[in-house]
Amino acid sequence: MILGIGNDLTDIRRIEKSLERFGDRFIDRVFTEVERRKSERRYAGDGPRNARAASYAKRFAAKEACAKALGTGFRDGVFWRDMGVVNLPTGQPTMALTGGALERLRTITPSGMVPRIHVTITDEYPMAEAFVIISAEPSPVPAPTSTASIA
Repeated sequence: MILGIGNDLTDIRRIEKSLERFGDRFIDRVFTEVERRKSERRYAGDGPRNARAASYAKRFAAKEACAKALGTGFRDGVFWRDMGVVNLPTGQPTMALTGGALERLRTITPSGMVPRIHVTITDEYPMAEAFVIISAEPSPVPAPTSTASIA
């Protein structure tokens, strides 16, 4: 069952300007530590100038898309750092939610269901895009246990 859908298109040049103008203030306000480490690795001094900004821009777009999928935008206690792009062991991106975003996710997830957040992110300079689908699946049922003994 789909609970919410969101998408966002972000101009990488806008993120580049924010990084240049506000630096760590911008990064600390918007991105989680995991996102920061991943994006900072994108520019090691000899890579493309916009690789770092593109990495941040994709994550920025994913947060916008996730806030839309949650149905709140950035209000009702949902803040930038409450949502962070993380990767599953397979490399597939998803979102880790905390604070108000996690509370909203719990609110929109029907009883007996488990939420899943599906994320796709991409960039083609000068644009970055993210698409988020929040779905709910039936909660796994534990195997029945027996207390009877066999004689």
